[in-house]
Amino acid sequence: MDIISQLQEQVNQIAGIAFNTFGTLQRDAPPVRLSANYPEPPAANTTPEDAANFAEQPKQMSAALVKAAKQFDALVAALPLAEGGEEAQLKRIAELQAENDAVGQELQRQLEAAEKELKQVQELFSQAADNCLNLKKPD
Repeated sequence: MDIISQLQEQVNQIAGIAFNTFGTLQRDAPPVRLSANYPEPPAANTTPEDAANFAEQPKQMSAALVKAAKQFDALVAALPLAEGGEEAQLKRIAELQAENDAVGQELQRQLEAAEKELKQVQELFSQAADNCLNLKKPD
């Protein structure tokens, strides 16, 4: 897998971890009174074990998010550096485009030659089939 695909995969993983973290925190957060104008929220039916898990979950999820972010940073650091600035890159692109055009023309010539050869083979096959059907001897 190339580095760009790995970066995309890592971004998706970070987004998934963040999504799950926010959802879990929202789901498991204890009710809180918004202001004095609102009634006291009902008490949550949590066991001490649930409370301990709730206290650990944000730490675990934060660690997973930080680990994923560090992996992303490592992948970014592994990207090749741009050589010579924008002008050199544009020159290299032009060179590659010229090379691509030359290869494309050569492929086109080869395709035309192959099509010509295919027509010759088809004509010879047609002649051979006609000779077999007519029981003629080849010329």
